[in-house]
Amino acid sequence: MFGLPDGVTACLFDMDGVVTQTAVVHAAAWKEMFDDFLRQHAEETGTEFVPFDAHAEYDAYVDGKPRLDGTRSFLESRGIELPEGTPDDPPGTPTIHGLSNRKNDLVLAKLATGGVQVYEGSVTYIHTVRQAGIRTAIVSSSANTKQILDSAGLADLFDVRIDGLIAEERGLHGKPAPDTFLAAARELGVPASGGSVFEDALAGVEAGRAGHFALVVGVDRVGQADELRKHGADIVVRDLIELLDQDAPADKGTR
Repeated sequence: MFGLPDGVTACLFDMDGVVTQTAVVHAAAWKEMFDDFLRQHAEETGTEFVPFDAHAEYDAYVDGKPRLDGTRSFLESRGIELPEGTPDDPPGTPTIHGLSNRKNDLVLAKLATGGVQVYEGSVTYIHTVRQAGIRTAIVSSSANTKQILDSAGLADLFDVRIDGLIAEERGLHGKPAPDTFLAAARELGVPASGGSVFEDALAGVEAGRAGHFALVVGVDRVGQADELRKHGADIVVRDLIELLDQDAPADKGTR
């Protein structure tokens, strides 16, 4: 039912790119922040300015990860070492925290001007599974999860929220580690074997696979179906509405 294997009683959803159309906002903010930094870094070091690739590098290094981890991961890929700094570093300071703070400011500014758009197919799917008695959780690396869900009017669709702020408070490792998904499952009162994960990020599907969930659904919004499968998705759909047409349990042989 709903494309889910028998025995699944909980669905755990990533937010950006699965439920809300905010992944593009994050990608644009990462690019603006990194390009500003990389341009200045190139001038100071006398090296060539190579812009941040908002598709390949976003998918490989930052998508789905906690903000600080994304900043570290990308800079490491470019061979750039910066001090950690502190959470109070002014946005744009050449530290891990300073660049991350700048990225967050850019996201908030972009959201304030454009509002929050949702994927209607996902909202329909979530309403449908909830009406069938399946519990739901939102599991996001974003520190702005609550504000985004409130702005989109979606907060009531989820029994549990595990986000970047909660992960930091509890010392949970971010995606691709499974910690946040496993924490959400515990709060829902179900084992991983009774839960299904829905993710559009490569790091997210890795986290679902590492957590040994019953099903990991990859949501392909940008034409990366093969990569989602390689990173752990059991099945890949372009929109969750497709799953409502599936009467049989999902075929895990498609991974």
